[in-house]
Amino acid sequence: MNGHTGRRVVTNMSLTLDGRYAGPAGPHDLGWVMPYATTDVARDHLSELWRTATTALLGRVNAEGFMGYWPPVADDGSADARDRGFASWLVEAEKVVLSGTLTDPPWERTRVENAPAADVVDRLKAEEGGDVLVLSSASVIRALLAADRVDRLALMIFPEFVGGGPRLFDDGLPTGKWSLVSHTAGEHGTVGLVYDRIG
Repeated sequence: MNGHTGRRVVTNMSLTLDGRYAGPAGPHDLGWVMPYATTDVARDHLSELWRTATTALLGRVNAEGFMGYWPPVADDGSADARDRGFASWLVEAEKVVLSGTLTDPPWERTRVENAPAADVVDRLKAEEGGDVLVLSSASVIRALLAADRVDRLALMIFPEFVGGGPRLFDDGLPTGKWSLVSHTAGEHGTVGLVYDRIG
């Protein structure tokens, strides 16, 4: 890619043991996430990802969810310090929201892009900054995987079968090899995996 500045596209997604990012009732069927999202391994996993990032890339639905929940956590003295850290980062970071319906961003430091995810990350990678972190936006991550634009793939694996629902990895993805950068395991059998694209 021309004009590459060294910025990485880092994607983060939680998956069930049977490979789903949502349950059989659809994209909002995420009840299985809740028992694991507040474990030490999940919080530490996310902390390692946002510390090197300066841009959050989100789909509209995820942006509304993240920005509806996280900003107040930054000032919540009773919240876990790692949650406050992430919330503060999210508020201060540049946010790029992919949407064909949203025109004026309702959040500060946010711009809306109505363009294919691959084109948007190509432009972002030509700009100065830290990593571009794609936060749990399955449609964005799937498009970037299909376009071979993911540099670092981070996964939280939660030990449940949900028996149905959408999968992150489609058939026909570009072939390639990945190197395991880190792996952690914690409460309830939760596992964090981080892979870098090597070819």
